[in-house]
Amino acid sequence: MSAPKVVHIGESLQYLRGLLKKTTPFMAPRVRMLIEMKKAQDVGVSKRALAELVGVNHNSIQAWRNLYLSGGVALLMTHKKTGYKPTKISKQEHAALDRKLRDPQSGIRGYTELMRWLEQEFHRSVSYNTLYKYCVREFGSSVKVARKSHIRKDAAAVEVFKKTSLKPAAMRLPAKGGGSRG
Repeated sequence: MSAPKVVHIGESLQYLRGLLKKTTPFMAPRVRMLIEMKKAQDVGVSKRALAELVGVNHNSIQAWRNLYLSGGVALLMTHKKTGYKPTKISKQEHAALDRKLRDPQSGIRGYTELMRWLEQEFHRSVSYNTLYKYCVREFGSSVKVARKSHIRKDAAAVEVFKKTSLKPAAMRLPAKGGGSRG
């Protein structure tokens, strides 16, 4: 087993703790690694022990340690995450989608059908995944939820059916003891 790598941390422990308070949760493990390395600066600490202390994979520790050695805290605290991409759905399309999803008479049965409708209405293509994630995020929609009733159900026909159909109680046999024996 090799000896732990001794890395000299130029920043003070107080500075690192202040940085930890100001940093995002995504970058916090990197700063915690520096704090642990600063505490064990004289004897060094192995990447596996650091990984246990910080709660990340040892390969991340090795990569972060190399970043710190090559560029200091400034390089360690940079990353290539860009966040959410700008939406491909315009405000006009958003409003139309909102109306279509909220309309009980629309008859949309899934996102594939919604995708085809969007192509017909606005003459542009949007991928299934983009449309699906957008609708879930913006409207809280879900895939193929059963409707409470059919969209073309006639309310008058339902009332006639209820009046003319047999009630469950009328279909039961007569109660015991009420009949005469002769």
